[in-house]
Amino acid sequence: MSEYWSILVLFALSVALAILIVLISILFGPRRRAKLARKQAPYESGMMAIGAAQRRLPVRFYLIAVLFILFDVEVIFLFSLAAALRDLGWTGFFALFVFIVVLLLGDVWLWKKGAFEWETMDKQ
Repeated sequence: MSEYWSILVLFALSVALAILIVLISILFGPRRRAKLARKQAPYESGMMAIGAAQRRLPVRFYLIAVLFILFDVEVIFLFSLAAALRDLGWTGFFALFVFIVVLLLGDVWLWKKGAFEWETMDKQ
């Protein structure tokens, strides 16, 4: 049980620091709200905001973001497997082969669905 004391102390310090930061913000932060509507309005880049601050984005942006993360994770796993391939032997080679085949099947499926074509995503 003694090896867990450092984790407990770190957890207690992080909770205490979070509480301390909130208390300092409450004590020393501004207490009055501005009465003028102009002071409450959002201001960005030297211009007054036009329209709503949050607008709906097309799904294609989210799809591109998810594909980007997917490809990043693929590269991370491929580099780590390739770096340890000599130590893993034939078992590692077959694991790498299966991994690449699964990724290629996923890429072919995405290609057939038209996920890589920017213009066709508006029609889905």
